[in-house]
Order: sequence, then structure tokens, then C-alpha cells
Amino acid sequence: MVKTSEFAYKRVKYAITELLRQNKWRHNQAISSEPILAARFQVSIGTIRQAINELVAENILVREQGRGTFVISHTPDYMLNVFFRIESSEGVRELPNSKLLSFEKIRATQFIAKKLSIKPYEKIYKVKTLLSFKYQPAIVDEIYLSEKMFPNLSESFFSDRNETLYGLFQRVYGITVLNISETIEAIPGNKHISKLLKLKINLPILCVKRVAYAYKGKPVDMRIRYIHSSKYRYFNNLGGG
Repeated sequence: MVKTSEFAYKRVKYAITELLRQNKWRHNQAISSEPILAARFQVSIGTIRQAINELVAENILVREQGRGTFVISHTPDYMLNVFFRIESSEGVRELPNSKLLSFEKIRATQFIAKKLSIKPYEKIYKVKTLLSFKYQPAIVDEIYLSEKMFPNLSESFFSDRNETLYGLFQRVYGITVLNISETIEAIPGNKHISKLLKLKINLPILCVKRVAYAYKGKPVDMRIRYIHSSKYRYFNNLGGG
């Protein structure tokens, strides 16, 4: 049987998450103080604190000493530490430079539609970018986005950006990526991808298929990432940030 106190903090956590989904507080904005939230939801400050602790642990909120609790902002440092899991074979970690290769509107295949939780053949954007470190090609990204979720996207959204893609999603559309699901496998590089990565055809490359999710598990984007595996590698700190 669920204890009343446990039910209370989970109810509060759900309510705060719903307010975040509705953009009551936007990225990098402080949420209401614990006493105000306790009065609003008619629970103790301890219950509020327990709910916020879980949201902090889930990288939805962040506490700043002496300032308050803020909605996570997808700054370059945050992206590097949380979502970008590629490093050089020497262990160097940095965000790459991005170059737009193509931007087009297409119809979703059944595979892409399932990943984005949309209907097959709905309109989507397909964006291809080349990511490089110090002018050395490292990654080819194929990104798929729902036109309904991101109306009026244009090529300049990707070609002219000077911030992270997830940062743009936050600032322009109020969409915050919270977590990512990935599968990784080694595949032989085809002619097109190998040429972009300056590799011989059929040499092994890493293929990462990933879906990013916002509040309540709503898919934000699906991408297929091809990685130059002789110079770069995937890493993860299980149980860590």
C-alpha cells in the first residue's frame, strides 16, 4: 500500500512537471520558492523538497546555491556533460563544429513514424549535418523532426545557429529534451558516408540510433549518427553524469 506522504510528493512532482511542460517556467528561469509551492499544493515544505529532489536528479531542474531552483538550460557545457557522448581516441572531449549538408521535407516512413510517435507518411524534416573537430570530419548526423512539433522550420535554423540544437529547441519552441534512448552497432561504411568522413569504403563505423524525449516521454527528434570509429569513440559513465 502506498503511503500518503509518498503519494503526496509524487502528485506534486507530476504537477510541477505538467507546469514545466506548459512552459509555466521556461529554461534558465527560477521556479517558485518552496514555501510558495507548499502553499499552492497544500503540502509540507518537506514534500515539496522531496519532489524537487527527484526532478533535480532527473536533470529537469538544477539548484543554485543562494539563488533558487531553475529549469535546466541546454548550454554548451550542459550538452557536453549530459548528452554528447563522443570523444577522441585520446580521450579529448569537446563539442564539434556543425555544417549543414542538406535540409528537406519528406514523408515519414513507418520506422521513423514509430520512433517519433506520429502517423506514417506525415510530413517531417530530414536534416543532414557534418560534425567536425578542428576541421577533421568525425560524425554524420541524419536528424528527423515532426513538422507538427516544429512548424515553420527553415534551413537557416540549422545553418545559421550559434548555439546547441537543443538550446534552439528550448528558446524558439519551448521544448526541453530530458533524456535520450540509444542503440549502438558497428557497420561497414557505405560510399556516401565514407566519403563524408574521409574513410575508405566498407571500413567499420559506429552507427548510433537515438531518440530524444521531452516531458512525459514525448519524442522530440530521431537521429541516425555515423561516427568515424578509428579516431573517435563512444563513452558513457553508467550511474554518473
